Amino acid sequence: QVIGGAGLDVDFSLESPSGVLLVNEYRKSDGVHTIEPTEAGDYKLCFDNSFSTISEKLVFFELIFDSPQEDEDGDNWADVVEPEEMLDMKIEDIKESIETMKTRLERSIQMQTLLRAFEARDRNLQESNLGRVNFWSAVNLGVLVVVAFLQVYMLKSLFEDKRQVRT
Repeated sequence: QVIGGAGLDVDFSLESPSGVLLVNEYRKSDGVHTIEPTEAGDYKLCFDNSFSTISEKLVFFELIFDSPQEDEDGDNWADVVEPEEMLDMKIEDIKESIETMKTRLERSIQMQTLLRAFEARDRNLQESNLGRVNFWSAVNLGVLVVVAFLQVYMLKSLFEDKRQVRT
């Protein structure tokens, strides 16, 4: 997501390790892409602003890996203790519930981060617009004052007595 800079757009591309182009977008302000990795290696991620060499851009991006992460120390205690079958069922239910909560919390953190990026983009846009609005308001005020003085001068000159009195 482009959160700052002129135009709020960049080119984006994603290539596989073998050089196959997976995603190619031109002049987008934001996007979400889900890619299933089909081959091992380094994927190439590129944000390109070469079409706008004058203005710089501020870009927010996040990589989310949804592969299950195994915690090696988490299951060691289960090998030592041999609970009864019913107790084992309850422990498995608790572990499943905890994993579900962990997944949901991670998803909510990702959504909050994304919303923070949207807010930062909107704030940058508002700040740049504030400068423009203030400048053109000052210009408008200056023109208004000049026109007011011109109108007073013109009205005064219309009502002046142009006759000259000779004695």
